[in-house]
Amino acid sequence: MIGKIFKTLFGSSGEGKSSKKSTVVEYDSFRIIAAPMSTNGQWQVAGRIEKTFGEETKVHQFIRADTMPAEADAANEMVRKAKMMIDQQGDTIFD
Repeated sequence: MIGKIFKTLFGSSGEGKSSKKSTVVEYDSFRIIAAPMSTNGQWQVAGRIEKTFGEETKVHQFIRADTMPAEADAANEMVRKAKMMIDQQGDTIFD
């Protein structure tokens, strides 16, 4: 499984490509950017959380093992998980 994740991230077979569309949601002073990745005919939950502190923007990027048959479903799941992380960790998400 770990090998599959690395292959997805660094492979050149056309798999693991991020969607050209991204969903951006503002939530509690954070920006959630859902960017599902195409993997083996499914959409992997992926994206990033950003927050600006003064003139610096911090980013927390993540890729989950969860896959969905539809790109929109993967984007919605990423937003749901990101909101949960923000609620649980707040600014420490960037530590």
